[in-house]
Amino acid sequence: MRKRRVRHYSGIGGQAVLEGVMMKNKDMYAVAVRKPNNEIEIEIDEYHGVAYGSKLLNIPFIRGIFVFIDSMILGLKSLNYSSSFYEEDKDKPTKLDEGLEQVSNGHEDTFLMILTTLISFVFAIALFMVLPYALSELLAGYIRNTSLVAIIEGVLRILIFVLYILLISRMKDIKRLFQYHGAEHKCINCIEKGRPLTVKNVMKSSRLHKRCGSSFILFVMLISIILFFFIRIDSYLWRVVIRILLIPVISGISYEIIRLAGKTDFILVRIISAPGLWLQRLTTKEPDASMVEVAIKSVEAVFDWKEYLKDSFGYEIDDSWLRDDEPVEEDE
Repeated sequence: MRKRRVRHYSGIGGQAVLEGVMMKNKDMYAVAVRKPNNEIEIEIDEYHGVAYGSKLLNIPFIRGIFVFIDSMILGLKSLNYSSSFYEEDKDKPTKLDEGLEQVSNGHEDTFLMILTTLISFVFAIALFMVLPYALSELLAGYIRNTSLVAIIEGVLRILIFVLYILLISRMKDIKRLFQYHGAEHKCINCIEKGRPLTVKNVMKSSRLHKRCGSSFILFVMLISIILFFFIRIDSYLWRVVIRILLIPVISGISYEIIRLAGKTDFILVRIISAPGLWLQRLTTKEPDASMVEVAIKSVEAVFDWKEYLKDSFGYEIDDSWLRDDEPVEEDE
């Protein structure tokens, strides 16, 4: 098979879920899950987003806000679906289940998704925004330079995030989640490098990708250092409030950077993307062949990779190209 180093943007993206992978292509998404009986279950559905059809989605720095919101909603929805295969005693409703049914008027899943989103958002704000600010303010009594304090706050934010990732990665379920995260990236890298989507080709592909959500989060933190550097307000309360209010702005800027990184390969873009790729060495792990198989099923449910290779790389795939013994160049 002819080797091709050039990368073509595919437009697909996804995330890891419990024992599976969600892949999204335009308005279609698929969640493939390895069930306890070892079978692969696939759900295919449409998701249009909170600003579907709006011209706001065409405005740079604004569209990123809605993409961020949509990724959270769809991500939690996919996680809830995958976890449903691993719920214990789900045929025996508890008092909590009965209470939730009464409160939500029979819409427990929607209610729990909204509640989980709010709790997760509050937790993230407290841990990654308020805590670094509070710690930096403790140091402000010893450091007179406010600019240096602002930089220290940003560094603390990144350190807390990295420490958080390191701690949760020690959990068995999270480690497997990170392996499926690697499988997701490997599938996208495989087809964007012009290779047939086989288990062997995917396993040889890189688990790092410039359009990853981990890179997005790191960009959010780096950009926050720059923006917060210029905030000069005496009130402690208003400093916290402004930091929270600026989250949509920071998300919008970060989205444009990550979007550019996924479509171009200029030297400057590679330099900007490097820290995010370093972080992905923590948030992704090497998957096994069974995990890659699940990820491939998710891709094929919403994306015609054979047609993509024909349009982007100029060749058609036949069965002889899909043999497991076909040699493939390994990504760096």
